[in-house]
Amino acid sequence: MRRALTLAARGLGSTSPNPVVGCVVLDRAGRTVGEGWHQRAGGPHAEVHALAEAGDDARGGTAVVTLEPCDHTGRTGPCSRALVDAGVSRVVYAVADPGPEAAGGARTLAAAGVDVEGGLLADEAAAGNMAWLTSVLRGRPYVTWKYAATLDGRTAAADRSSRWITSAEARADVHRLRAESDAVLVGSGTARADDPHLAVRGIPGAVQPLRVVVDSEAAAVKAGARVLDSVGPTLVAVARDADAAALEAALRGAEGDAALLRLPRATEGPGLDLGALLAALHARGVRSVLLEGGATLAGAFIAAGLVDRVVGYLAPVLLGAGPPALGEAGISTIAQALRLTVSETVRLGPDLRITAVGGAASGTSHAAGPAATAATAVTSATAGAKKPSEQPEES
Repeated sequence: MRRALTLAARGLGSTSPNPVVGCVVLDRAGRTVGEGWHQRAGGPHAEVHALAEAGDDARGGTAVVTLEPCDHTGRTGPCSRALVDAGVSRVVYAVADPGPEAAGGARTLAAAGVDVEGGLLADEAAAGNMAWLTSVLRGRPYVTWKYAATLDGRTAAADRSSRWITSAEARADVHRLRAESDAVLVGSGTARADDPHLAVRGIPGAVQPLRVVVDSEAAAVKAGARVLDSVGPTLVAVARDADAAALEAALRGAEGDAALLRLPRATEGPGLDLGALLAALHARGVRSVLLEGGATLAGAFIAAGLVDRVVGYLAPVLLGAGPPALGEAGISTIAQALRLTVSETVRLGPDLRITAVGGAASGTSHAAGPAATAATAVTSATAGAKKPSEQPEES
């Protein structure tokens, strides 16, 4: 199963709106005879790849898969039927499929006489597929807030200079995060100050994420902006009542695929309805969002309870003054502090990458890191999840 999880991770960033899945097929003697992973949406599933490699050696053997084999016909056939037809006698899976369409593969396999066992390394498998699980159970993308800062929490110096706070190793790792995400999102302040590109660089074969700019007043993205080049698609979200004539002209003249998304304004405070934004992205097949900037937008996401994971890159640098990593987040007392669970710490050159999840980051009342089950880590916050007040309009 650990090998299947490693295989599944190879599909991160290229399978949406589908999950990442890995599969290992063993013969009767327990020897590995086939491996596969879901490589792209619409392509063969992990089980099909593994069975093709195993051939006749799969008959009477065991299939080990990270997600319950699907039981429906979409762009591909049901994996449960493929396993039965291959003559597999036993199937071991990690996480049950919570989707109403694809679930039921375990029952189909058992009805056909296949020995089925679920739950092996379920926590690890759920953590690896959290973006897809969140989309199924909460109806929105999984949101990761990424920031880079000094040890005293500054993202730039007092004069706003910030090149470079973190090392080349840390910056390269950010491109890995982008490559694993369906969308990269920034606010108007970042767009205006940095003219960011938001594309993946240095990772061969990476699928470019959707570049999203939240530009409420349609004033930050100008003609010639780097996000309007042909490297990847771009979506600019503006308020429904914003005068977007200049922006629309800039989008028409863009080198690549660029679109305008009109959204309702937030009912409280400035900016857009972030629930409506995530709903619109979810409708476009986005299952994971990397929130990169800046402090104001990150604070709004935190205040709305819409951040699931935090990845901080900390440099051994002190500035003493300058903009903070996080802006106003609706927290006024220590009792309201969002307490997370650190799931990973990694040295990257001179810097430290800290990943924290669960607890408040998922909107739950208790700490629940990657070791939490899919049900606990994803569904515990659904009762209080905010829903968009209005549906978006896209042009």
